[in-house]
Formats: sequence, C-alpha cells, structure tokens
Amino acid sequence: FALAAWQNWRHLEVVAEDRSDTFINTYSRRYSYDVGGEGRELIWMSERDGWNHLYLYDATTGKVKTQITKGEYVVRKVLKVDDKARQIYFAANGMRKGEDPYFQHYYRVDFDGRNLTPLTTAPAYHDVSFSSDMRYYTDTWSRVDLPNVMELRRVADRSLVATVESGDISRLTAAGFKPPEVFTAKGRDGKTDIWGVIVRPTDFDPNTKYPVIENIYAGPHSSFVPKTFWPFGPHSSGDKVIGMQSLANMGFIVVQIDGMGTQNRSKAFHDVAWKNLQDAGFPDRIAWHKAVAAKYGFYDISRVGIYGGSAGGQNTLSALEEYPDFYKAGVAYAGCFDNRMDKIGWNEAWMGWPVDDSYARASGVDNAHKLKGEVLLVVGELDMNVDPASTLQVVNALIKSRKDFDLIV
Repeated sequence: FALAAWQNWRHLEVVAEDRSDTFINTYSRRYSYDVGGEGRELIWMSERDGWNHLYLYDATTGKVKTQITKGEYVVRKVLKVDDKARQIYFAANGMRKGEDPYFQHYYRVDFDGRNLTPLTTAPAYHDVSFSSDMRYYTDTWSRVDLPNVMELRRVADRSLVATVESGDISRLTAAGFKPPEVFTAKGRDGKTDIWGVIVRPTDFDPNTKYPVIENIYAGPHSSFVPKTFWPFGPHSSGDKVIGMQSLANMGFIVVQIDGMGTQNRSKAFHDVAWKNLQDAGFPDRIAWHKAVAAKYGFYDISRVGIYGGSAGGQNTLSALEEYPDFYKAGVAYAGCFDNRMDKIGWNEAWMGWPVDDSYARASGVDNAHKLKGEVLLVVGELDMNVDPASTLQVVNALIKSRKDFDLIV
C-alpha cells in the first residue's frame, strides 16, 4: 500500500497555486471546485490581481482559461456551481457604485465571465438561500437603519413571488429609538474611504459635549462594523457580543470603525496588516475621529476611550501604548496581547514565519513601558480561545515598568 501511494504521489502535478510577498489569505478566502468531478476543469479563488476573484483553469494543463469575475470588488463566497448550465452563483461586495462597499449582494455568472446577473438590488446587506431545486430563493436584507425584509423570488427571472416578512419598528421608534449614523471619512492616504457608525444616547442633546468611546476589533480575518439591522446595538465578533447602545445611554458617543488591515476591501487595503498587527488601522481611525469632530460640535475628541476583547483587547492596549496622546483610557478583556503565545494558525496567517522583530513590535508585553492613560484589564481564569497567561504577562511587564493599572480576574 505504501509503495502504491508513493508511486501515485510521484505523478501528482500542481494545477493551480498562488504566491504573494505578503500573505495568501486562506483563513476565509479559500475555494476550489472540480467541475463535473472529472478533473478537467477547476474553479479557483484568488486575489492575484489585487481583488478576490474567480478563475477557470484547464486542470489538465494548469493554465487559466478565463478570469470569470473581474473588477474592483470582492467575491465573498460561492453558493452554487451549476455544471450543466456552466453558471456560478456567488456573493460579492463593492460592485455597486455609490453604495456602502461592504454591502453583500448576490450574482449569477457564466463560466466564461459573461451574463453577470444581479439577484439582489436593494441598497442593503443581503443573505440569500436557494431552494433545493434551484427554482426559488429567499432574499433577506437590511441596513443598520432599515429593519429586515424577507422576499421570495424566482431564480429564472428574479421576479418577486411574495414578501414573506417586513420588519415593523414603529413601536421602537415611538419609544425613542434612533438608528446609528453611518459615517465615512478619508483614511491615512487621504483617498481611501473608511467606514464606521456613530451611536448616540437615546436622550441625545446636540448642545452637550460627549466623551467618545471606540469599540475596536481589528482582526485581519474579517470586517466588523455592523451592516445589518441592530435595534439595541449588539454586534457579534466571534464570541464577543457588545451592547453599544447601552454604553451610549450612560452618556457617551460610541463608535465602531473598520480601518486598513481588515478584510473585504482590496488586497492592498488588507496587506497593511502584514507583520504589522500593532497598526490596527489606527492612522485611519484617528483620521475618521477627527473628521467626525470637525462636523459635529458635540463630539469631544479630547476625551476618547477604547475597548475590545481578544484581538480587540490587543488593539486596545496598543492604542494606549502607541497613541496615548489620542486615546486616554481603555478596557481590554481576554486579550491576546502577544502573537508569539496565542494560537498558531491565526497569528502566523498575518505575521508569518519565522518569528522576527515584527512580533515584538506588536507585543503589548514588550511595549508595556510605553503605557499612558488609564487601562482596565479583564480576564477569565478559564478561556478556551485566548490563554489567560497572556494578560498576566502584561500585568508582570506593567509592574516592572511601575505603571498603574486596574485588573479584574
């Protein structure tokens, strides 16, 4: 058996591959499909032209037959490949000009890249599910300022069969609810749009000067600013659920921003994270804050706090270590503060191997001596994801540097 396996292995050939001077994002952008199960053609996902797209390969020669999708937009996922009709159903964002580039829409396209057909059109974030016979699909869509709508449509001509449900928030708005404001400003390069949301207190007074709190999670594996309806301000980032509206109601303006280094934009936008996790998009975030303050007098940019968990905990501590003149206080919980001791698959995806100086530059432990402002560290003694010792290493370094801090275990 071993000899037979070895003989077969000797005849294996590479059909498709990608190379990059930074990272190949296989964390959540990996897709290949053997057309017809015959080994003659392959559909392959790649960021090789600077955007995430689909390619059709001749699997017998390893040559690209055609680039199926092309343009300044991101293919998010493939839902269905119809071998017989030679069509692909996929989700993408950024194709519709004038819209939030993070809005997910669904499309159908032929293997040769022709007949690109939108299945969703409303300016919102969409989730689509197909019937088993591919004759119908449900389209559920919403925005932070628009409650969920679910429609049943025909695949053949995208015609509306029925509106299954339409959210009614009249009682919510009568009770004083106001949705977050979507705000866009230019990033560090003065050209790239940075998107975020502003959450005001329910009893907001435009004549009051409010301190600002930023909810941060800058993991390169996704984008995190909510795009769907969220009536009470919860937003899930992995295992973290945070009530931004509840925090705002205590007398703050609460914001969330996606800076450079996060996913779902161009490869260049994403590559900012390469060996650079301490950056966390802070130059973009601070530019965004300043743009909000320039527009609104109630936004007290002299009192900006920050909080986050896991990678967001690392980001929070980095803010107080690297940008203490801007961020004055922070709460970091369950932080993975040093990428040399956190789970290998996530950290090496963005920091590479071997371990080099970039790991030290991103370390909240090695940079603890830079801390200014007020910080509260929160950690559970049992964490199945982030080692609690990561927080205790920060504590040790802060004590050695004679820094004051708060800790809850």
